[in-house]
Amino acid sequence: MRGGALRHRARALLAGVMLCLAPVAVASELAILTGGTSGVYYPVGQALKVLLEESIPEHRFRVISTQASVENLNLLQRGAGVLALAQGDILADAWAGRPEAGFAAARDKIRLLGAAYPDFIHLLARTDAGIVALEDLAGKRVSVGAARSGTEISARALLGAAGLSYADLLQVEYLHYGEGVERLVSGDLDAVIISAGLGVAAVGEAARRTAVSFVPIAPQLMTASSRFQPIAIPPGSYPGQAEPVPTAALNNFFVTSADVPEALVYRITRAIYDNLDRIHAAHPAARAIRLEHALATRPVEAHPGALRYFRELGLAESP
Repeated sequence: MRGGALRHRARALLAGVMLCLAPVAVASELAILTGGTSGVYYPVGQALKVLLEESIPEHRFRVISTQASVENLNLLQRGAGVLALAQGDILADAWAGRPEAGFAAARDKIRLLGAAYPDFIHLLARTDAGIVALEDLAGKRVSVGAARSGTEISARALLGAAGLSYADLLQVEYLHYGEGVERLVSGDLDAVIISAGLGVAAVGEAARRTAVSFVPIAPQLMTASSRFQPIAIPPGSYPGQAEPVPTAALNNFFVTSADVPEALVYRITRAIYDNLDRIHAAHPAARAIRLEHALATRPVEAHPGALRYFRELGLAESP
């Protein structure tokens, strides 16, 4: 009898411990990796958090502001996130393990979830700086984006296409969008390079607060780099911008890790692409996300959970 009573008490104690631990498990947070708070990744990430917590109520999600694409992919490789945004060209660099892009080895755990929206290169200059073309950045003070971010890697590629390097600039600053704009408005910088979706808050802020010009990037420069496609910033995208601005574009993607379970990735993918109207409302740039374009380009291997969702819609091939 005594042994039976002890076993009964032990089972009761274990049940109590499990009951106490249950809220902790339910409340565990899964990281959504984004970018600087003044860019586009961050507000899209905030919308994703709300949507995913409604669709997958047994989990809590946390939005992390990061240095964007490169840091996001390195964090995914280490298992420090379940969902991230990243530029397609940086995805290819990570998959190949290119050290010059910030990847000491191949990031073989990253997996594609689906396409997001395009980034536009915004080359913004003070009107009193005398910058009317990319080549005019020689001898100027320029913010090229946060160090090893997608913007900064794009800035290096663009300068190289124009026959320039950082050594040709008078001053190089590695700043987030908001910091770069503050320095531009104060007159401490001549230009900023920002790679982001249309309607990025920092660019609008600069255009409202000081006299700036949107510097065109000639289409022929893009032939020197496969990273970019020619595009134009539509007129009226920002205060005082009356004309279209020729520039370069890159695609963004939703990505995850091979270590995230297939069932969870399936539910994340379904939550995003079944509710695109809500993602579109998060930021003007997000309106370019389209279900039919989700797997049109695959810079890295797609996650089985995402493929399962797209196969159900007839948008992916059967295994």
